[in-house]
Amino acid sequence: MNLRRTQVLLTAIGVVVMGAMEMHIPSIADTADATQIVVKDFAFNPTPLTVKAGSTVTWTNMDDEPHTVVSDTGVFKSGGMDTKESFSFKFDKPGTYHFTCSIHPRMVGTVVVQ
Repeated sequence: MNLRRTQVLLTAIGVVVMGAMEMHIPSIADTADATQIVVKDFAFNPTPLTVKAGSTVTWTNMDDEPHTVVSDTGVFKSGGMDTKESFSFKFDKPGTYHFTCSIHPRMVGTVVVQ
């Protein structure tokens, strides 16, 4: 391969890599300082999630199966979320909120509101 073709190829690879770096797909690492819970591998992460009163928490399904988010006290309830769909709820009052996936009841989680 000549030098010019190599330069063009490396530039194209760089553009693709930079573009991919700008895309944002929620990950478990993203949730450490945020108000997001990722549903992946039939689990809610992180759990528990601690937020301040007035925060809106967003659950995003990154599994290939549908999931729901249902409070055990009926405070909030999502519909079925397909892959990459989200559900959000604003927590106005301090407390501990437990939730589950109504489709997969072994999936449980907690939001602690301070």
